[in-house]
Amino acid sequence: MSPPIKLSLKGKASTVANTCKIGYYRALATDGSCSKCPLNSYSTREGSTSCVCDKGYFRSETDPASMPCTRPPSAPAHLISNVNETSVNLEWSPPRTTGGRQDLTYNVVCKRCGPDGRRCQACGNGVHFSPQQLSLKGNKVSINELQAHTNYTFEVWAVNGVSPQSPGPEQAVSVTVTTNQAAPSPVSSIQAKDITRHTISLAWQPPDRANGVILEYEVKYYEKDQNERSYRIIKTSSRNTDIKGLTPLTSYVFHVRARTAAGYGEFSGPFEFMTNSVPAPIIGDGTNSTVLLVSVVGSVVLLLILISAFVISRRRNKYSKAKQDSDEEKHLHQGVRIYVDPFTYEDPNQAVREFAKEIDASCIKIEKVIGIGEFGEVCSGRLKMPGKREICVAIKTLKAGYTDKQRRDFLSEASIMGQFDHPNIIHLEGVVTKCKPVMIITEYMENGSLDAFLRKNDGRFTVIQLVGILRGIASGMKYLSDMSYVHRDLAARNILVNSNLVCKVSDFGMSRVLEDDPEAAYT
Repeated sequence: MSPPIKLSLKGKASTVANTCKIGYYRALATDGSCSKCPLNSYSTREGSTSCVCDKGYFRSETDPASMPCTRPPSAPAHLISNVNETSVNLEWSPPRTTGGRQDLTYNVVCKRCGPDGRRCQACGNGVHFSPQQLSLKGNKVSINELQAHTNYTFEVWAVNGVSPQSPGPEQAVSVTVTTNQAAPSPVSSIQAKDITRHTISLAWQPPDRANGVILEYEVKYYEKDQNERSYRIIKTSSRNTDIKGLTPLTSYVFHVRARTAAGYGEFSGPFEFMTNSVPAPIIGDGTNSTVLLVSVVGSVVLLLILISAFVISRRRNKYSKAKQDSDEEKHLHQGVRIYVDPFTYEDPNQAVREFAKEIDASCIKIEKVIGIGEFGEVCSGRLKMPGKREICVAIKTLKAGYTDKQRRDFLSEASIMGQFDHPNIIHLEGVVTKCKPVMIITEYMENGSLDAFLRKNDGRFTVIQLVGILRGIASGMKYLSDMSYVHRDLAARNILVNSNLVCKVSDFGMSRVLEDDPEAAYT
């Protein structure tokens, strides 16, 4: 018997017996001619109904036999993190190879690690991912509700339809970050423990989320009818305080907020309490009436004397805006905390003592010179205060042979910085004035000035990161403006950047108070 005659039609091969040759296949549901094996696949025998994928290539359960074999994607590229207190924004670029598929997605894994970056465990359900944690189609995600001052490792995995079929590990890129200390949450409840005619004793519970060690509480209060137009502030390190000097039979509104190293949290909601009424005087016989009359007249005379002394004192000191407040209670005109210009002090040392903390030189260790300033060298070093952990600091020193004016101008910057308390304003740790060299100690900003930092990293930041930088600077400048304070040399060179890309306004040498002058103009 003669062998069957082979026919070949345009790259598709079959025999008279209708059997596909090697390298071709025909699906069971297909009655047509044989088809060549798709890309990255082959058949090993005649009459194949499907083709086998090459080594390293796969076909998902839903892929038709006519679809080329594909492989898992490579790892995502250029993972960038941006830490904002207890939130982290991640952004990355697509993998270099997608494996030949169009169903690429990303999964994000969160791990909470120990101080050394090891002993990591899953973050758990308390962490919130936006828009989602798994099957992300975009290349960015926000992670919120993280713990403050904690090391986290985030892994971003690239997956596609054949990733489950691959015996090898999935491809991922990771980054480790440390969250900042967020400001505390608001105080939720205030109670009045005792109320008299002139005093209300308050107590409250700590914030639900302290986010660090509570350094102090700030109590704001005002008469209900004043509507916050004129209020007073009392600071305390405990969770209770006595508000004295109140008007009898008057309703007062109270707010409390907590402060950590990250700054103040939001004020609590309003809590209203009323002082007791003044009891009616008991007037009996003539002796009691005489005593009462003498007491009233004496009180009026004493009040007139005190008012006269106060008026004379104000006239003598009309150019001085500073007054020591021993009980830490400050009256805020029209609800605004006002900056005090240290140049109005007759004794410049008084301003330094009032607004800056004196630090013992033995607590400071200078490590290296990082720059030259107007008054001397700028160094990096370490500060170890008793009972506190060692921290990195920046140290400005006053050069030898200084004049009295140079010393005053040098320390005036510390007197200015010491009045500010905001996450986007450079923080003053203290000063050294009792020995030489005279020093100003501030927090250390690892990335230096913003202008140099941007030039060094040109093109490496996302829009989200740049907007975050702008928002930080704007927040700091708004805080200064609210204090009636003008920074007259705002420039990128005077903005400092820390390791978490938090920007802080610095260099207050040219700054001045904003005078209450409607004709004044500032740029």
